[in-house]
Amino acid sequence: MNTSKSKWLLSTVGAGVLGSALTLGAVTNTDILKQDSGTRAAVQSDNTAPYNVQTTGSTSQSTLSDMVADASKAIVGVDNYQSAGNRFAGSSESQKVGTGSGVVFKTEGSDAYIITNNHVIEDASKIGITTASGKETEAVLVGTDPLTDLAVLKMDKKYAEGTLAYGDSEQLRAGDAVVAIGNPLGLDFSGTVTQGIVSAPTRSIDVDTSAGKWEMDVIQTDAAINPGNSGGALLNASGELIGINSLKIAQNGVEGLGFAIPSNDVKPLVEKLMKDGKITRPYIGVGLVDLADVPEMYVRDIPDSVKGGVMVGNVDPDSPAGKAGFREEDVITEVNGKAIDSSTALRKILYTDLKVGDQAKFTIYREGKQQVVNITLTSNADVKK
Repeated sequence: MNTSKSKWLLSTVGAGVLGSALTLGAVTNTDILKQDSGTRAAVQSDNTAPYNVQTTGSTSQSTLSDMVADASKAIVGVDNYQSAGNRFAGSSESQKVGTGSGVVFKTEGSDAYIITNNHVIEDASKIGITTASGKETEAVLVGTDPLTDLAVLKMDKKYAEGTLAYGDSEQLRAGDAVVAIGNPLGLDFSGTVTQGIVSAPTRSIDVDTSAGKWEMDVIQTDAAINPGNSGGALLNASGELIGINSLKIAQNGVEGLGFAIPSNDVKPLVEKLMKDGKITRPYIGVGLVDLADVPEMYVRDIPDSVKGGVMVGNVDPDSPAGKAGFREEDVITEVNGKAIDSSTALRKILYTDLKVGDQAKFTIYREGKQQVVNITLTSNADVKK
């Protein structure tokens, strides 16, 4: 293989090996206006016979303010502290490098559990918690998943001032009113409440995570979004947790594009994180480059009928792909008959359609000729660090 080609591929692929394991913003969001409703009996009379008249009073309902006051007790500030200085010089102090939000969703025994975003606590040497009433404590990391940008923390139960129950995110419709609570721009604005509507109940957006590119399924809202809201709560009219605020689109001329991870996705992932501390996914062991990013000189041998795919940039010889005979410059176009047009699409199939132990059929092109390579998928947990 041409040496210059190899150097280009290896430098391009630095993003990592598929299966290892968001420049993310934060979200605020939305709101609901509830009005008390009542019925008023009509009173009629005539000259011959009186009617029985019955008055029906208003049905008492909690207001938006009541709902927010109750839900806000479960929202906490999350501080990311990282080590600073030189431990060899006798200095290993931790400095706060960022602040986000978190949601207390469960208490059990002497512990309270918090959902937040992975990017809020990533690389933290210490995690600080500030409750809605301003009390401060520390939390420990229970589990985290960079790909889906979720993390679970644990703190002493005595600091839990409230919890939020899950709502059903699949019931959301465009136009539904929602409320977001979090800490935009840090704890100086803790407990900020914003309002809006569901702009779209389901969106798929491409994000860059510390575990690689990923297509994330999210709820889109029209809320004002600021850094620090990441990890906060998106609530429905009943005060139920229907999303974890995670992303925003920030560019000139763009407003009201905020995104939250749906509660129906959050719940099973959080349960796995609490049980295992991580999410186990299939692993094949190759570094990939989208064909759209490969210079034309490297893909001249690929037939014109091939409209998309990913090129193998490097192969771990001890991985499933290495043992199956994958080589650098192989071009993957299908997995189990499903077309692949990007590394994100390949991950989506691996992580949603397949599981550890499955055998997957990869259609590849090598030196312009089509081949099929079968791989038995192993776990990313088995990868040697």
